[in-house]
Amino acid sequence: MDSNSYKYQRKELELKALLEITQAINENQSEEVLINIFKFTCLVHLDIRSLILYVAKAGDFEKRIAHGVKSKTPVLLSADAVEENKTSGSLSIRLEEGYSFGELETYLPVYHKETLLAILFLKRKNKELELDLDFTQALANILVVALENKRFARRQLEQEVVKREMEIASQVQQLLFPAVLPNSDFLKAEVTYIPHSRVGGDYYDLIVNGEDKLYFCIADVSGKGMAAALLMSNFQAALRTLLRSHTDLETLIHQLNFTLFDLTKGERFITFFLGEYEFASGNLRFVNAGHNPPVLVAGESGTTEFLEAGTTILGAFEKVPFLEVGMREGLQDFTIHLYTDGLTEAMNPEEEEFGEGRLKEFIDKNKDHDPAQFHLEFRSAMDKFSRKVPFHDDLTLLSLRVSSK
Repeated sequence: MDSNSYKYQRKELELKALLEITQAINENQSEEVLINIFKFTCLVHLDIRSLILYVAKAGDFEKRIAHGVKSKTPVLLSADAVEENKTSGSLSIRLEEGYSFGELETYLPVYHKETLLAILFLKRKNKELELDLDFTQALANILVVALENKRFARRQLEQEVVKREMEIASQVQQLLFPAVLPNSDFLKAEVTYIPHSRVGGDYYDLIVNGEDKLYFCIADVSGKGMAAALLMSNFQAALRTLLRSHTDLETLIHQLNFTLFDLTKGERFITFFLGEYEFASGNLRFVNAGHNPPVLVAGESGTTEFLEAGTTILGAFEKVPFLEVGMREGLQDFTIHLYTDGLTEAMNPEEEEFGEGRLKEFIDKNKDHDPAQFHLEFRSAMDKFSRKVPFHDDLTLLSLRVSSK
């Protein structure tokens, strides 16, 4: 074959190769199909015997094609090991001992908008025939840009899925919270809830059981997002079912713990506080399951105390190792403030935590306010303390006031 015939045939094969890969891209073929077409084109149409293609991935370069190479080559090339000189178009690659690209003749850096996206190592079938490096590099560029576009589209789709999941989780979470809090002469309630992200891990609830009992709770679910929202949903369903069956607090806590452990096998847990108040007797029974202790303010004396009696976190063990039900008798007028650790762990610019001490001091100073006014003062105090330092966790404060008059 004379030189002109060879050049004509080569151009014909190059055009065929270009058409094959662009058609596959237009048909939105998978990454594997595109890579196989490129590999076949190089080996059959472009007179290439051996090749390795590394494609940028997460800051490094991943080996996506390897054919006809006997020496040991790395699966990943660290970006730190690749030094590029864009002016000369040359690369310097540091390899660990035992690895080599020596049997390959040349390499082609593949750029897109000044970014190194891939490195193609080649060896010709026939050293007497000239290899069209420009076309090979252009073809590799088309492939790599297509792969990058697919990855970008996949990331976009994944982000859309995550966004939709977060929207659903947020809707689920909002359905778990009481739609309306009581505001009557004998019972007032107010909440401040500031989620750290769109879907938080905090949960609070308040259930008035006729004229006999009032149940109130607060919880902090480990984790965030859809998993936390679904776990919270299951937890609320179990809690409300048990409350409707008039289960005593001891049995209720044991059952909740078993339900959580059965769902998560100990991989997730919940801190939880549950109070049960009888209007007729004025008796308050409660269990604190590893949660921040609520602050009880007695009406007549105005004394404040933290409610700590209870057990450990729920869901971490198949059986709770101990359980103490707290009791306060004859409470006719009182206020109780329930909160999560996002409140006490809120930081100021000096990296000081708000802490339980500041909370108790604030409560002592503002204990005569009704819940609505108390929360207005609290939000102002927290703004002054944090001075716009972002909260690193969900913040929840639930305040209840029971009055006999």
